[in-house]
Order: sequence, then structure tokens, then C-alpha cells
Amino acid sequence: MRIHDLAARPDLADAMWAMPNLWPPFLLQDPLGVLLFARLPEAFPEYQLVAVDDAGSVVGKVNALPFAWSGSDDDLPASGWDGILQRGFAERAAGTPPTAASLLEARVNPEHRGTGLAATLLTAARETVGRLGLRALFGPVRPTRKAEQPLVPMADYVRQVRDDGLPADPWIRAHARLGARVVSVCPASMTVAGDLASWRRWTGLPFDRSGPLVVPDALVPVHVSVEHDHAAYVEPNVWMHHPVAGGG
Repeated sequence: MRIHDLAARPDLADAMWAMPNLWPPFLLQDPLGVLLFARLPEAFPEYQLVAVDDAGSVVGKVNALPFAWSGSDDDLPASGWDGILQRGFAERAAGTPPTAASLLEARVNPEHRGTGLAATLLTAARETVGRLGLRALFGPVRPTRKAEQPLVPMADYVRQVRDDGLPADPWIRAHARLGARVVSVCPASMTVAGDLASWRRWTGLPFDRSGPLVVPDALVPVHVSVEHDHAAYVEPNVWMHHPVAGGG
């Protein structure tokens, strides 16, 4: 298994985008994601990492981008994924020198889950950030099993631990095992809104009643207004901070 960045191997970008999608359809409708995510290889190629197996196939990836961080936990946006994606591109356009980086997505093909590849990719991302002279690596983490407890506040969910003291959620635990700490909940990390016909298409649910609606794979309920033919989903994530050698 080899890890490459797209600055060195731009030819791997198409294979990276062709990896199996593991996200619920409605999350792919995030407006900032639609606008900016596909521009990451062009704008920040050295922060896009891909794992290539011995057969030459791309089987995992990490997408990240740099941003200017003040050194304070309070400098991480409450708008999480959306906020840091927008900020990274805005600061690049303004010529603002970055001091940290944020993970945006880490994905491993299903057949490679449980092999340690995700940890290898996260470690490679942290090493890349250090090599590029940045102080810290963050990530607005989407907890793997939060959708099983959609009515539990994220702040309470994050505090759930196993008997060994590690986080109960597998994805938060994977980060914690690499030395990452929970910083805060970002309550409005991704926002998806649309008319009810769109939501029916994305979820297969009738969306025929107003009020909060529990939707499979959603971390919190979707808010529905039949009267206004509108539904909105505001997803919380969890800011985590990975230590970087020589940085924070």
C-alpha cells in the first residue's frame, strides 16, 4: 500500500473521485460542498492524499485544506465543515498564509475497512501537515454511529465512553487513538435544505407531516414544513485536534 498526494500524482484524481460513495444522498446536496469540494485537487493538491494498493487501485483517500488559525480553540467555526471549507478557499483567494489544516473527508473502500488503512491515512495527513510547516491538524468529525441516537444532543453523545475510557463512537475513537482530542461541537457543520419533492427523492420517505422527522443516516432530525413545502437539515459535527510534531 502506498500513499500519494495529488501534487505528485495528479493522474490519480479521477480514480479518487470514482471511489464508491458511502454518504447518504441528502448530504451530497450541501451547497458549499457542491460549489467547492470538487475544486480541492486544483486548489490544494498537496493536501489530497490517496491510498493505492499493489494492483494500482485507489482504495482510500483523505481530503483536507489549509487555513489560518489563531492558535485558539475559539477560532474554529461553529459552522464546521461548511465554515472551514469556505474559509480555506476565501483565505487562499486573499493570499492569507495558512498555519493549520482541516480534514474534510477520510474514506476507505468497504473491503478495506478494519484493516487499519483509515488510521494510516489520518497519520499520513498529520505528517503532511507537519512537513508543510503548519501548526495543527483539525477535523469536523462526523461520528459513525450518531445516526443511531438522533434525539441525543451531540454534546451528550460525545461524552459516551466505553469501559476502557475510550470514546464509544468508533470514528471518534479512531481519531482519539491517534492522539486527537475533542475540542467542541460544531452545531451547524453542514446545512441541506430543499423542497419536499427533493427530500422524498433523496430519502424515499413521504415527508407528509410538519415537524421534526427522524431520517435514516441523519445525525439529528430533519425539520419539515408541509405548509411551506420545505425541509432543512442542520448537521452537528465534532471538532477534533490532532497534534502535529513541532506544532500544536
